[in-house]
Amino acid sequence: MKEIIAVIRMNKTSATKKALVAAGVAGFTAIKVQGRGKLVESPEAIAGRKAKLMDLAIDDISEPEETEKLVTGFLDGSRLFPRRLFKIVAKDDEVSKIVDALIQANRTENRLGDGKIFVLPIYDAVRVRTGEYGEEAL
Repeated sequence: MKEIIAVIRMNKTSATKKALVAAGVAGFTAIKVQGRGKLVESPEAIAGRKAKLMDLAIDDISEPEETEKLVTGFLDGSRLFPRRLFKIVAKDDEVSKIVDALIQANRTENRLGDGKIFVLPIYDAVRVRTGEYGEEAL
C-alpha cells in the first residue's frame, strides 16, 4: 500500500476530484493548506508574473500600493500561497494510474507552481467499523 500526497493549486480542486473519481479512487481527503514551493529566480519570469497579477488585481476599490505589496510578497517568498492537499491511500498496482490522473488534472502552461506529488509507503491500515487489516481495509 502507498499514500499519495498531492499539493495543488486551489483552482484545480474540482478537476482533481473528478480525475480521482474517474481513475477509480475509492476515497481521498482534501485539506486547505498554505505553503510555497521553490522560488523563481528568473527576473523575466518574475516581472511577467508580477505584471499579470497586477493586471488581474486592478479595480476601483483596491489601493494600488497595497496590491503591489501583496503581489511582491507572493513573488519574493515572504507570503504563502493557498493550496489544496489531497491524501490518497492506494494499492501498489493503482499508484501509477492515480499519479498520472493527478498530473493530467493539474498541469498548466504556467511552467511553475503546478504542485507536487509524494508517494510514501503505508505499513498497515485498519477499517474501524469491521476491524479489517491491510488492503482489505481500503
